Amino acid sequence: MALRLTPQKRQFFQLYSQATANARDIAGLLVELLADWPASRDKLLDIRELEHEGDRLTHEVIDLLNRTFVTPFDRDDMYRLASVIDDVCDHIDEAADNIDAYEVRDVPEKARQQANVIFRAAARLHDAVNVLEGFKDSKRELAALRELEDEGDRLSREAIAELFRSGADPLTIIRWKDIHEQLEEAVDACENAADVLEAILVKNR
Repeated sequence: MALRLTPQKRQFFQLYSQATANARDIAGLLVELLADWPASRDKLLDIRELEHEGDRLTHEVIDLLNRTFVTPFDRDDMYRLASVIDDVCDHIDEAADNIDAYEVRDVPEKARQQANVIFRAAARLHDAVNVLEGFKDSKRELAALRELEDEGDRLSREAIAELFRSGADPLTIIRWKDIHEQLEEAVDACENAADVLEAILVKNR
């Protein structure tokens, strides 16, 4: 396999932008899925397709890294960024799968609010990645993303507390606790991406 000796900067940044746009779009589908479940069951296939697209884009970044000698920034950070963006898609896909597999009927309002936070966080992540080329200032986007992670934490705690106060049967509580925690993992993945982006910016100032 021949190595490219010149930086493929534009291609790398385009791939990261496509990956975060895909994460934002899958988060948007999650919002739609929970808004009208179970009538929205057909969205599950669309979510799965975007999860596969996330995998494809991650592999494309890694393949390009393996073929490029001079990278636009630290190689390990480039691997990590691709991985954490893909994590967002994976957690959303798993949460959607669990909603279907657990055969839930009623979606708690807190779960819908969590999905909305995930979408907003993924949109902020996309905005931050879009100014990564040239290492432009993305402090505003990253700060907003961290505020959303705090909101996601609060919603997860409140949702689980409401579950245990609801008097629902134990199986329902266990199932929704799992889903709420998976939704929170998706928000956490967005914050992890913000941490990687911040490290990249610090190293390249």
